[in-house]
Amino acid sequence: MILTLDPHSPTPPFEQLRIQVIEGVRSGTLSPGDKLPTVRRLAEDVGLAANTVARAYRELERDEVIETRGRLGSFIAATGDATHKQAQLAAITYAERVRALGLDDADALGIVAAALGVRP
Repeated sequence: MILTLDPHSPTPPFEQLRIQVIEGVRSGTLSPGDKLPTVRRLAEDVGLAANTVARAYRELERDEVIETRGRLGSFIAATGDATHKQAQLAAITYAERVRALGLDDADALGIVAAALGVRP
């Protein structure tokens, strides 16, 4: 997988990298166990500071998309698409909260649609 940056994008570079790795996992371009470039190597390849790439890797690890194995490097995690798992957990928490607040399903869905900028 080749990671690229759009210097004109309003999305910060670390976020562009993070999104591309997640998209690679979803599309199957990146599979569980695939080794990612080192932070320094990727930083050189895309023309970023190592700290920017390290931030993207930290956030991917936090979201369980990748795992770091010390000096062996960073790898795509075996958990599958962890972002979907995180979204499902957030949805469950939201559903529990709106029920506790007494909102009906239509109102709860309308709030989510508005937050996503989607028309129901």
